[in-house]
Amino acid sequence: MTDEGQALLTELKDYSPADELALATRLRRSYEAGLVSAALAQARLRSRAAAKFGADAERMYFTPNGVEQSTRSGVAQWRAQRFTALGVRSVADLCSGIGGDAIALARAGIRVLAVDRDEAACAAAEANARALGLADLIETRCADVAEVDTVGYDAVFVDPARRGGRGRIFDPEAYSPPLSWAVEAARRAPFAALKVAPGIPHEAVPEDAEVEWVSDGGDVKEAVLWFGTKAPQPHRATLLPAGASLTGGRLPDPPAGPVLSYLYEPDGAVIRAHLVAEVAAQLGDATLIDPTIAYLTSDQLTATPYATAYRITDVLPFNLKRLKALVRERSIGTLVIKKRGSAIEPEELRRKIKPEGVNSAVVVLTRAAGAPVMLLGQPADRPGAVGAVSP
Repeated sequence: MTDEGQALLTELKDYSPADELALATRLRRSYEAGLVSAALAQARLRSRAAAKFGADAERMYFTPNGVEQSTRSGVAQWRAQRFTALGVRSVADLCSGIGGDAIALARAGIRVLAVDRDEAACAAAEANARALGLADLIETRCADVAEVDTVGYDAVFVDPARRGGRGRIFDPEAYSPPLSWAVEAARRAPFAALKVAPGIPHEAVPEDAEVEWVSDGGDVKEAVLWFGTKAPQPHRATLLPAGASLTGGRLPDPPAGPVLSYLYEPDGAVIRAHLVAEVAAQLGDATLIDPTIAYLTSDQLTATPYATAYRITDVLPFNLKRLKALVRERSIGTLVIKKRGSAIEPEELRRKIKPEGVNSAVVVLTRAAGAPVMLLGQPADRPGAVGAVSP
């Protein structure tokens, strides 16, 4: 943060890992070696963080754990919008890390107390607030979250550490702090949001919480337990960047039937939230292809943000030789391989098939009526596809 350090970071603005050795050698002629190492570490972290923070990453400061565990900016912005819609004007951000969520909250006009016990993370959060012009709205405090008084704040946000020395932690009570502590902290505030792993068992969700699964670009990123929202439906699936949000959680599973003209693949957040039945209801007469598989099928093509539609041309029992022959006969060079309920690895299958040609197709390896099948088709919104849905 010294003038010399800032000048060095400016020289590293166009950092490329391929040039690091030569760059480090050159910079050490003008700067102290330890400072060069620290600046290069920040340049590497900023490069990694660009996927989460976009252009902001060039001005921000990071720790290795901060890059790994911080919330993607689009997801944090969505959560800040939800807080704002609830009328929240101040948030105690507990386990705030390098300040990713605090930044999104402050940009929404919310006053934030950012608390973390990691001194390096706190220093990064404070530096980030200054670098992004948000220091007037973000107060950073290095402390144990259990010792912080959150009375007077409109809401509490808790993002417990879900990684340990051996990797991901799946038991919510092994989070740091444990989920039970976070729930009690949430219940003491008018509103609260607790970030948890998307694989959280449904039985671990408190009865008084709304649970939201969030996907970004088709990848499920997190689940959030919301308190104080008085949501009429217990489950929510939110798809970013579009911001489509589906609620429900009380409909029975749709019946299973034969594979029809169109296959619908629900978004991962919809599946995690157990809202496949709600999507089926939106599609009208959609049924499952198998009672245990989250694929829907229908003879009607209906636009929905919650599932990707494919026009099915072939429904065949799984047979590697037959699939290889079809790919060759149809000159399929671009083959998208999807699977659900199949032990076959897509890349291994691709090596065996060796697609080659000018055409493209999608093959879905799954089960229908309890039997292994392969479904061939095309994305229903592909330009030129029969009956395509306009994007």
